Amino acid sequence: MVAQKGKDLLLKISNGSAYATVAGLRSRRLSFNAETVDVTDAESVGRWRELLGGAGVQRASLSGSGLFKDQTSDGLIRSAFFNGTILSWQVVVPDFGTVGGPFQVTALEYSGEHNGEVTFDIALESAGAISFVAA
Repeated sequence: MVAQKGKDLLLKISNGSAYATVAGLRSRRLSFNAETVDVTDAESVGRWRELLGGAGVQRASLSGSGLFKDQTSDGLIRSAFFNGTILSWQVVVPDFGTVGGPFQVTALEYSGEHNGEVTFDIALESAGAISFVAA
């Protein structure tokens, strides 16, 4: 993947009928993790660790900070957090693809300076199978 502008990475949430872009994200991060299952035993060659392929738990994490574009996106995310609702989200990475699936909002923070705008920070954790569609 060649260099991309950070602002081109989009975070979208399903509003029931379509995906709406969560507005004004100034920074975003998408990470994938997989736990390992250690199956090393007394007969492992040279006492090197052995892992069981395909056995660990996989997960995806999303985080971002920025500004809400409107009351609708703010309300949708706020209600998802307070109700513990798992919604369908998408992350669009230009020239790479789209990652999508169910996520739960695990952190939602608001902040602001006396001479500036109100900003928010959000964190999401995958709550099921994640898909990837290449661009």
